[in-house]
Order: sequence, then structure tokens, then C-alpha cells
Amino acid sequence: MMKKILLLLSCAVFTGFITGWGNMAEAQDTGNEKVILITLDGFRWQELFTGADANLISHEKYVSDAEELKAKFWRDTPEERREALLPFVWNIVAETGEIYGNRKFGSKVDLTNGMVFSYPGYNEILTGQADDDRINSNDKVNNPNKTILEKLNKSAAYRRKVAAFGSWEVFPYIINEQRSGVPVNAGFENAKGDHLTEIEQFLNKVQPHTPSPWGSVRLDMFTHNYALEYMKREHPDLVYIAYGETDDFAHNGNYQAYLESAHSTDAFLNELWNYTQRDPYYKGNTTFIITTDHGRGTKPLKTWRSHGSEIEGAEQVWLITYGKHSGEAGEIKKEEQLYSTKVVEIIKEITRQ
Repeated sequence: MMKKILLLLSCAVFTGFITGWGNMAEAQDTGNEKVILITLDGFRWQELFTGADANLISHEKYVSDAEELKAKFWRDTPEERREALLPFVWNIVAETGEIYGNRKFGSKVDLTNGMVFSYPGYNEILTGQADDDRINSNDKVNNPNKTILEKLNKSAAYRRKVAAFGSWEVFPYIINEQRSGVPVNAGFENAKGDHLTEIEQFLNKVQPHTPSPWGSVRLDMFTHNYALEYMKREHPDLVYIAYGETDDFAHNGNYQAYLESAHSTDAFLNELWNYTQRDPYYKGNTTFIITTDHGRGTKPLKTWRSHGSEIEGAEQVWLITYGKHSGEAGEIKKEEQLYSTKVVEIIKEITRQ
């Protein structure tokens, strides 16, 4: 069943898919600056910068088929390994954008919240500040803080031009969909509207019949394609996409699926980039910002599955920018301290709000 779904989606979604940069027409003036904010839940900086972990890729407790996994992602050097795992990031983004957080070179990105788990992490990313007094659980409680999504959605320039998509069912509460007015498609929600695309209708049909390994998180394939189709249909100016699989596969102790999911997400990033490079509404006028809500442990080895204030190193994250308003320094190799709160600063500067 899953193979059939993936085949149908591949045929439908990738029709007319264009790769590369060359021979592109001049971008049209479409008003507002466009921002695509993306998060990969609980994806470690270690895999981002060095690829598959030597201590985990053959570990019988965490990998079901070490030979297959090593064939896909193991290479002699960290640079080769990370490129095998995340080819778009390290072949395209590294040449045209900026990648922060390789602590080997003193480039550091950290959380400021003391909880070091998802809701507090997303609140920090989306509001620009931690709130440990009130945001201290993953419960479905409406966020008392206003996110940058809400602020822009209530501005004259970006009103009704903001949308969010997440694999985790708590995002409508994190963004406070009811108060903010930002449409949020998350968890196992179907696409809504009177003029859905054929792909959205197909996703709505198959999602209820596609089991997820988790009760509160759907497969990222649905989140990605709902977001992409909405962008094609409605052309929002600020889009937030929150992929969730990496964190949940890690919690399950499935390093094989964790790497496979990260690799798939890299392909999703590639598709989004290519779409914005050919659609006149986004072309030449879009900035991508990518980060994560928290890191994971490394020592002892079993803490790779976990995060939280008691896990050493779980506050260590990373940040990527590329597109119109990004610098082009590539991998940052200088000592510098950034925090997740930087995301809101960047968006404010881009949108001039």
C-alpha cells in the first residue's frame, strides 16, 4: 500500500519538476518579501556536519540492517558522509547560503530555554524568546505568547498571507491558531477548502488509511506535500513547515530510520527550493531559514535517543539560511555564538516588521 501511495505521489508531485539553476527568467515584483521557515525536529548538529555516526551506524540495538545503511551513508570522511546523507544541503546550500553550528570550528548555536524539549523549543524559535515559567510541557495548551507568524498575519502587509504545516498535532496550540488566525494543518488533519488541488484531494483520501508509527505525529510525506500544494494554490508569503520524523524515530531508538528520514527531508528541501526558483511569485524573492527545536545527547551513547535539561549537549542546535536575504559564506568556520532566538530577528529584518 505504501509503495503504491509513494508511486502515485511521485508521478503527480514531480510532474514538470525542474532541477538546477540555469536559464531562469527575471523574477517578478510580487510585493512582500517571502520567507520559508522550516524545522527538523530533534535533528542533531553532529549528523548535519559529520554525517552518519560511527558509533551508531553498525550498532545492533539501533540499526536493523547495518550493511544496507553503511552502503547508503557511510564514507571515509565526515565531509563525504554528510554529503551522502544531505546532498542538497552540502551541494547547493553550502555553495549559496550559510550554515551555522559546527562546533568543531567554534560556530555555536544554542537554545536559551531551560526545558530543552519541543514545545519550549518551538516557542523560542517562533517568538524570539524563552518562557520557562509558562511553556514547560508538551501539553495541548494554547500559547499565551504571540509568534512571529501571528504578528505578521495581523499586519497590514502580511494579513492572510501566512500559513503553517506540521507533522506534530500540537502545532495548532503552539501557534495558537484560534487567536492568531494563522491556518495550521498539523497532525492528522486533512487539507480544507473549496478549491483543493488533485494532489490535496488524493492526500485527504489516503492519509486516514496510512498508519503512522505514532499516535500524535503523522508521516512527513503528508506534511510536506500539503505545504507544497498549498503554496501552489494560495501563494502565502510566510510559510512554516515543521517536519517531525527525525525526533520520533530517535526516541524509538531506530537510527536507521532516523538517517533515512533526514535524507528524505533533504529531498523535500530540494523540491521546495526548485519550486520557488521556477514559480514567478517566489522566484528571486524568497529566503529559507532552517533550524531545529533541540539537539540530542552523545555521551553516554544511549542519550542520542533523548533530550531535555538533564541530557548533556541537547541544548546545542544549528541554523541554515539561503535564498534572497542570506549571505553566501557557506559553512561558518569562525568562533561565534548564536541562539535560536535569532530566527525571529532574521524574519523581522527581512519583512521589515
